Formats: sequence, structure tokens, C-alpha cells
Amino acid sequence: MQDFNYKKSLGQNFLNDKNVLTRIVKCVPFYDNSLVVEIGPGSGNLTKELAKVANHVLCYEVDERLENVLDENLKEFQNVQIKYEDFLKSDIENDIKDYKYDSLYLVANLPYYITTPIIEKIITSGLDFKYITVMIQKEVGERFNAKPGMREYNSLTVYLNYYFDIKKEFIVSRNSFTPKPNVDSMVISLIKKDNLLPLKDEKFFNTLLRDAFKYKRKNIRNNLKNYDLDKVLEVLSKYDYDLTVRAEELSLEIFVELANYLR
Repeated sequence: MQDFNYKKSLGQNFLNDKNVLTRIVKCVPFYDNSLVVEIGPGSGNLTKELAKVANHVLCYEVDERLENVLDENLKEFQNVQIKYEDFLKSDIENDIKDYKYDSLYLVANLPYYITTPIIEKIITSGLDFKYITVMIQKEVGERFNAKPGMREYNSLTVYLNYYFDIKKEFIVSRNSFTPKPNVDSMVISLIKKDNLLPLKDEKFFNTLLRDAFKYKRKNIRNNLKNYDLDKVLEVLSKYDYDLTVRAEELSLEIFVELANYLR
């Protein structure tokens, strides 16, 4: 694709390292009768590897200029469908309703600039993804994997860890892409938890997390000043904290209890 005009605005960095492509697919424990959703197939390098092991592959590609490239590169596969539309605007539940499958997966090299909105859409879709394996910016992957007390720990860390067990798979060098991005990448897997902690209101929980981490250098008293601080202190005291603690010190379990008590 020497003549292709890569668009930075679409986060177009196409993975071309065969070894990395193979390793990504090997991260996923595919079961029989599987449907894989891929976001941003680019030139179809990862799509080819997925089509070899999955029963069905449904791709979302926002750049219609790639249609001829993908048609040519994937012509040997009859189990691939490509929808030329923005995944964030798609009705994924409707798109997959006619597929006959037992296990649903998402595998993708996600555009860095919309990683979080894509994952939030997946969570709120309510679809039962058995396994989500994605390549993301290394720095973002470190946030997803962070533990309480670490600098990278933030609201998204807690939010994702409520729904998933997060596994760091491996680091991918920036040299594995065309064009070469300015950062390295990380492949992670999100494995859906079977037993979620009881939560009264998921939307309120997400709002509470965003507010608690709103100002990184401020403590809970300042960031949650619009909440009932007496109730907040009552929960924190059970864990030997007070209102001077910062959000990055608090575990998922504490945030869940706070959300339930405040609701």
C-alpha cells in the first residue's frame, strides 16, 4: 500500500508484523461456532488471521477508500463481512442478530484516539462478549492494568475492573506498523467477570468515579463536595480512611460500596 494516503485523523497505523498478528490470535481461546467483531481492519492483515480460526468475522471500517484493498486481500474468505461505517454510530446488536453463533468475541487494533469510547460502547451494549482482545496505546494499557496507589490508576481503571479481569498480553513495538506511530502498543485481554459486585445503579457508579478522580491532586473531600460527605466518611472509616484520602488510593470494592450507600 505504498500509494495509500494514511489519515492521521483516523488513527491509521496498519499492523504488518506477521509474528505479532499470529500472537494476537493465539491470545484468544476460540470456541466452536464463533463470531468475531473487528473494529478498523485497515488493510485486512489481522482479519485474515481471524478468518482462518473463527466461523464468522464482522468488521467495521469507517474509511470507504479501503474497500478495494479489503476486497482484494480477503477475496479467499467467505466468512468475512465488512460494514463501511463508524462503529461508534453502529447498531451492533442489530448487526449481529442474523448470525448463528455460540461465542462472541471482539479482537481489534483499536484507533488510539477513540479507545475509551469504543470500550464504553461495548460495555453499555449489553452483549455477551466472551473475550475482548485489543491492541491499544501502551500508556493506556498501563492505566487499564494499574492498581490502587499507582500513578496510572484512574476512573477508567476502576470502571473496567468492575466488569472485567484484565490481562496484559504483550508489548508491540512501534516498528510493527505502517506508518510508524510515535508510541509503542500493548495487547490486552478483557475477560468478562462471571460474578459482578452488586451495584444499585451502574450509571451513578460511573458518574461517582469520574467525580472522585476529577482533579488528580485533590482529595475526596474536595472532589466529592457535592455529595453527602457524612455518608462518604462513614464508608471510608470502615477501611481506615478519612476525607483527606485521594481517589487513587481506593479500591474497586470501596467505590462500589460508596455508590450503593450514596444512592
